Amino acid sequence: MPEAPDGARFFAKNCVSCHGMSGRGDGPSSAGLDPKPTDLTLLARENGGSFPRARALSYIYGDPEQGHLARVMPQFGGAMANDTVPIAVDGVMTPTPRVLAGLLAYLESVQR
Repeated sequence: MPEAPDGARFFAKNCVSCHGMSGRGDGPSSAGLDPKPTDLTLLARENGGSFPRARALSYIYGDPEQGHLARVMPQFGGAMANDTVPIAVDGVMTPTPRVLAGLLAYLESVQR
């Protein structure tokens, strides 16, 4: 099962330019973005103290019904869909792309 260090590697490769090394939305590309990138370290705090796993999963994976330009953040779903693992999402075991399961573990680990 993927763990936080696995997700940290994906984060460093794919997310740092906008969200920054700390995940606080202060990456080198963030200055020109509107809206600003989300502070990923506050997801649980802004969700009543509980990490919003289902919402994060949906947002990162992408909604196939929306076109690329309808979103600010790129969709990562298509490239991830072939290798899945079961993770608990709102109490339900959900097939989730392995790399995304690691990323969720990492994001949960950096909450403040």
